[in-house]
Amino acid sequence: MPDLSRRRRLGVLAICCLSLLIVGMDNTIINVALPDISRDLSASLSDLQWTIDAYTLVLASLLMLSGSSADRFGRRRVFQAGLVLFTLGSLLCSLAPGLGWLVAFRMLQAIGGSMLNPVAMSIITNVFPDARERAFAIGIWGGVVGISMGLGPVVGGALIESVGWRGIFWINIPIGVSALCLTALFVPESRAPRARRLDPVGQLLVIAALAGLTYAIIEAPHQGWFSPLTVVLSAASLVAAGCLVGYELRRCEPLLDPRFFRSVPFAGATVTAVCAFGAFAGFLLLNTLYLQDVRGLSPLAAGLCTLPLAAVTAVVAPLSGRIVGHRGPRLPLVVAGACITAAGMLLVGIDRTTPLWTLMGSYVAFGLGFGAVNAPITNSAVSGMPRDQAGVAAAVASTSRQVGATLGVAVIGSVLNAGLGAAGLGGPSFAAAARPGWLVVVALGAAVLVLGIATSTGWAHRTAAVFQDQPVAAARPKQPVG
Repeated sequence: MPDLSRRRRLGVLAICCLSLLIVGMDNTIINVALPDISRDLSASLSDLQWTIDAYTLVLASLLMLSGSSADRFGRRRVFQAGLVLFTLGSLLCSLAPGLGWLVAFRMLQAIGGSMLNPVAMSIITNVFPDARERAFAIGIWGGVVGISMGLGPVVGGALIESVGWRGIFWINIPIGVSALCLTALFVPESRAPRARRLDPVGQLLVIAALAGLTYAIIEAPHQGWFSPLTVVLSAASLVAAGCLVGYELRRCEPLLDPRFFRSVPFAGATVTAVCAFGAFAGFLLLNTLYLQDVRGLSPLAAGLCTLPLAAVTAVVAPLSGRIVGHRGPRLPLVVAGACITAAGMLLVGIDRTTPLWTLMGSYVAFGLGFGAVNAPITNSAVSGMPRDQAGVAAAVASTSRQVGATLGVAVIGSVLNAGLGAAGLGGPSFAAAARPGWLVVVALGAAVLVLGIATSTGWAHRTAAVFQDQPVAAARPKQPVG
């Protein structure tokens, strides 16, 4: 890639952030629309879980393939293909005649979305080779998360109240088209110096492992936690995961190189992302249902209530990037874990009469924690890896986020569903049924805190040094496959 001026680099960063904006807005908008979708399409809580998890499941399953494909075929080319599919999927979602069609079109959206954020991050990694500039760029990237979170509920609420829930998908279309045109004009093409082989077997095993586990968790409240279907799907997921590790260790150019996880900061960043985004997705699900079905707020009013969370995230994320660039990831991770834990604890006992200041305090605390956590996750995942595998490393970090979001909705939604029983959403038992879900958020925040301390020690950093001066896809003693 040729050297670019600072203005051009910042322009590329802005274009890449547009992809994050539409994906981030889509996630928060769909949460605000859940009660209206439920009423319009006669959807149960598990149906609502699938409108979220069908998207995040496909996204998580394909992110690594998209990252490696971008390294192979060209990052700008794959990024543009993602914009086309995401925009088309958004249009079709707005026209969905039933819940099944909506879930299917959400999956099409996810195929496009898998080509956006991790590929955009690998573009940023190559455009900003300096470590401090890259940390600053990642901080800006994280700030856009807050902007999308802030715009999503408010814009979504206004659209739902004016034109209905189908309008929430329209906002993606002009942004997607604009990003597509700007990418063609200003983003330089880049790819890995040496193309890597595709890994269809590994890709299928990833899908099988994630899909089996997610389906088992979501459907367990209806089928039974120890029903034959739940047990078989859970076992199949574990077998697929075990086969994935064994198979990838034997490949010269794996989809997901298990050697990455010998780096404690990288492995810790992966688990931290799962915990943080699991807490975030569960937080949004419980909070949206609470505000609209328990407090009786309109979609717009519910969206306005979450503005403190989004505003704090937008302010803190760039600051976190600067701190990571100058002092390392420990402080942001400790702050993130402590604040997410505190936010969950504030909401454990909420009911219909909980004071508004308690909710606002929780939203501010969660925004502080969520804003702090993104930069150290991405920086730890990318920094110690070879630049020719930036797409794969960034995709692993993004995959762990989406796996966390998928499992957060699945687990916390299923816990809520089991507590509600026949009462349904909005019933008098909602507050009590949601309490175990808030405790899960607390536990996930505590895990982020512990991981932040454990993965930022001198010993942990020494485990990452082995990757800095050698390619990851080194020869293995076993007979290579593929």
